[in-house]
Amino acid sequence: MSGDRPLTLDLDLQIACEAADLPTPADFERWAAAALSGRRERASLTIRLVDSEEGAVLNGTYRGREGPTNVLSFPFDLPPELELGLDSQDPIADLLGDLVICADVVQREAREQCKAAQAHWAHMVVHGVLHLLDYDHLTERDAEEMETLESGILGALGFPSPYEDQ
Repeated sequence: MSGDRPLTLDLDLQIACEAADLPTPADFERWAAAALSGRRERASLTIRLVDSEEGAVLNGTYRGREGPTNVLSFPFDLPPELELGLDSQDPIADLLGDLVICADVVQREAREQCKAAQAHWAHMVVHGVLHLLDYDHLTERDAEEMETLESGILGALGFPSPYEDQ
């Protein structure tokens, strides 16, 4: 992939909560694009902002955990029968998946961790997009790689590393 080409991003932002002081759609697009930069030329994803109730249902259903969490990622897996003969220009090839971000949890965590709300929101988007790109933090080595990427991306956006004391 060439780093010279600009990213084409199709972002579907769904606001399914009544939280105040949400970042702007342009913020979400900028943060997602930063996480994708140099990794994809084209991408399509959905970010859904939910309240604690919907967040808890989704976390229970898909992770078997009680209560809401800050971000859930649902990577899109193309069925194998559709992969055969798929042209790289086909829009379905751009689908990354969905992120669900619980606004209540992100806002609470920002307060509790004494972080700027915008910085924490940006971190959740970057973190979730990296999950959609198959990065994970299940092993110490994977966690170190992902945290380094997140810190670099957030630094380029003007935010401090989320893993250092503020």
